[in-house]
Amino acid sequence: MNRRTKAVVAIVTVVAVLAAGIGAYVAFGSPSSSSPSTTFKGSPAGCGTEADAGGPNATAGNWTTYHGTPSRGGFLPTANVTAVRPLWGGPVGLDGQVYAEPLTCGNAIFVATEQNWVYALNASTGSILWSRFLGAPMPGSALPCGDIDPSGITGTPVIDVGTGTLYAVAFLNPGAHVLFGLSIRNGSVLSQVGVDAPNMNPLVEQQRGALLLDDGVVYIPYGGLYGDCGQYHGWVVGANTDGSSTLLSYQVPTGREGGIWGTAGIALGPNGDLYVATGNSDATETFDFGDAVIELSPSLTELSYFAPTNWAHLNSGDIDLGSVAPTVLPNGDIFQVGKEGIGYLLSGGNLGGVGAQLFNESICSGGYGGTATVGDSVLVPCDSGLVRVDVGPRNFSEAWSTPGFDSGSPIVTGDIVWAVNISSAHLIGFSLSTGAPLFSFALGTVDHFISPGAAPGMVFVGAGSQIYGFGLD
Repeated sequence: MNRRTKAVVAIVTVVAVLAAGIGAYVAFGSPSSSSPSTTFKGSPAGCGTEADAGGPNATAGNWTTYHGTPSRGGFLPTANVTAVRPLWGGPVGLDGQVYAEPLTCGNAIFVATEQNWVYALNASTGSILWSRFLGAPMPGSALPCGDIDPSGITGTPVIDVGTGTLYAVAFLNPGAHVLFGLSIRNGSVLSQVGVDAPNMNPLVEQQRGALLLDDGVVYIPYGGLYGDCGQYHGWVVGANTDGSSTLLSYQVPTGREGGIWGTAGIALGPNGDLYVATGNSDATETFDFGDAVIELSPSLTELSYFAPTNWAHLNSGDIDLGSVAPTVLPNGDIFQVGKEGIGYLLSGGNLGGVGAQLFNESICSGGYGGTATVGDSVLVPCDSGLVRVDVGPRNFSEAWSTPGFDSGSPIVTGDIVWAVNISSAHLIGFSLSTGAPLFSFALGTVDHFISPGAAPGMVFVGAGSQIYGFGLD
C-alpha cells in the first residue's frame, strides 16, 4: 500500500471554490486560459541525468530545494576555498524583491520574486534564459497586516529533477495561493492548483516557509502575516503531482495562531516523516500546540510532538519556538532553537510531549531562519551572531560563536560557512573550523532571513531585487 493512502481522514477533497470564496480551483495539468506571460532568451540544460548536468555550460550543479536537501542540511561538499570572486561583473536586476533562496539545476539558477516572477539565469554569465510572470501579487493595502508589499512568491520553490518541473506558490490578487508547476527548460506552465485548504482564510495566511517535495507530493507550510492579525492557524497542505484532484491538509490545533513560518519550512526525516515547528498561540492555560515541534506522517497525520515546559510563557511573550525550522541530525534526532535562544535536543523517533527533551542549553539571544548541518555540527543563525554547536549522543556544546551581528540563514561549501549580515547587507564567509571571518562582500540591501544557495564552485544570494553570484576557487 502506498504510504500516501494511510490515514485517509487526512485527505481533504478540493472543492471548486477556495476558502473564504476567494479564487477558483484549477487542476494539475490544466493551466488557466489566461496564460501568464513568459519571455524566452534561451533554454537551460536539464539536470535529470548525469549527461544533462555535465554539459559544457553545466557549471551550477544541482541545489534543487531549500538548503540543498529535504532535510535542510545546507552543506555542499567541495574542495577547500582559497579565494572568492564576484561573477558576471555585477548583480543581475530582477522585477521584485527576493525572499526565496536561489536554486540551481544543470547550468541554470532559478530565482522567484515578490512580484510573482520566476527567472532562470545562466550560471556562468548571469544572463536571463527565461522569465515567467504568474499573475498580479497581493498589494499590502489589501491585507489586514504584514510587512511584505507586494506579497507574491515568498517561500522557496522546489525542483523535481525527474520531471524537470519547478514548483512555486504564488499569492495572487485578489487573494489565493496557487501552486504552479513550471518547466525548468523554458518556463512554460505545466500545472497549477489552488492550495488554500478548506476553512483557511488566505488573506491572513502567509506562505513564507520553503516547499518540500517527497514521493510525488509538494508540501506547503503556512503561517500568519507580520502583526499576527486575524483568525489564522499554522497549516501544512500537500498537493499531489500526479494529477490527483485532492489535497492533504493538517491544521495546527490552536485556538488561533501557531503559524509554521520558519523560512526552512518543513524538514524531512530519514524515516520519511515531516517535522515542523510552530510559533506562539494565544493559549496560556491549556496546551494547544503553540510553540511546539510536531512530527507528521506523509499523509499529514500527527505522530508526536514536543513543547518546552515554559510554553505558556513563550506564547504570552510572542517568543516563537518556530522562528527556526527543525534540524534533522544524521542519527534522526532533532535539534530545535527559537526566539528564546535555548537549544533543545529531541528524540526523532518520538518527540515525547511537553518537557521531553534529551538535553537543552542556552545558545544565543535568539535564533531566526534555517540552520545548516555538517556531520554532527549545527550552524545556528542568531540575532547576536552565528554559532556552531557540536552535538553529542545526549548533549551539545558551543564550538565557536562570531562577534555579534544579525545573521541570516547559513549554508556551508567545503570549509566555509556563508551567512548574510542582515544589518550591514554583507555576505560573509567564515571558517568552519574556527569561525574566523575570511571573506566579505557588500550586497546593497537585503531582506530578513535571506539565505544563499550554492553549486559546485559557486554561491548565489538574493539582495533586494537583485541576485549576486560568487565564484569559489
